[in-house]
Amino acid sequence: MIDKLIRRSIREMVGGGGPPVAFLSPAGDRGLFGPESIAWKVHADFISMMIGGISSLVLQALHPKALAGVWDHSSFREDLKGRLGRTAFFIAATTYGPNEMANSIINRVNQIHQKVTGLDEFNNPYRADDPNLLAWVHLTETRSFMRSYESYRSETLRPSQKDQYFAEMKMLGQRLGAIDLPDTYADTELAIQQYHPQLHYGDRAKSIISLLEHFPSSLGSRPFVKMISRAGFLNLPNWVYPIIDRPQPGRLERLAMTSAIRLMAIPVREALKDGVAAHSLRRIYGSPL
Repeated sequence: MIDKLIRRSIREMVGGGGPPVAFLSPAGDRGLFGPESIAWKVHADFISMMIGGISSLVLQALHPKALAGVWDHSSFREDLKGRLGRTAFFIAATTYGPNEMANSIINRVNQIHQKVTGLDEFNNPYRADDPNLLAWVHLTETRSFMRSYESYRSETLRPSQKDQYFAEMKMLGQRLGAIDLPDTYADTELAIQQYHPQLHYGDRAKSIISLLEHFPSSLGSRPFVKMISRAGFLNLPNWVYPIIDRPQPGRLERLAMTSAIRLMAIPVREALKDGVAAHSLRRIYGSPL
């Protein structure tokens, strides 16, 4: 009963359903990263990835040109679940999928980006394949995923493992057209700081961030979805709160949320234990480890 409620709540946020059998073949295909990578470890924790996904979307909404592409060329505002579902599948396919699946979805995204152009809210031209914008999306996603994993997984990563994650993800960012990406945790934080003068909290950003803050959900799933959404906002770096007109969360609120998420994560991880990562291990080794 609990497993069913959890899966329904997750579908309300990102869609999907059913066993990921597409990840079972071809036998022995290790994909882009392989099971020894830190990307496999971090991205396998679905609950911290959902939290990191919310915070990365908040950050991305603050860049007028990055937001303009979403505003003009996607159904984000009408179909938030669809947008998050497509992002979740892209991460799953590039992290765990066989090489053909990963390369196919990377090529498809690159082709889409080439067609996404227009003017932002200041009438400045933008292109979705602009390396500067692609780097912003990459930086905010990897930073958000790692920070969420640090906060909501009891397992501690060594500094060298954190740096390895950013080095691994650099390869993926470059495949998508970003350039001059950092390959350490510290340099990722520094790179994000360079974008501060480009950020703007206007009406468009307010609309998107309000949507993320009040994520639509059914009555039964609302407590779960609301907690994930709030945790996503708590996962933001401290410099963001003055920009988005929110008070910086206090230590007690952060501790309470960390405890609540870690407790909730126990049945979530149990419900999802036979997910994409487990199926991908079967593809590589022939049976679950």
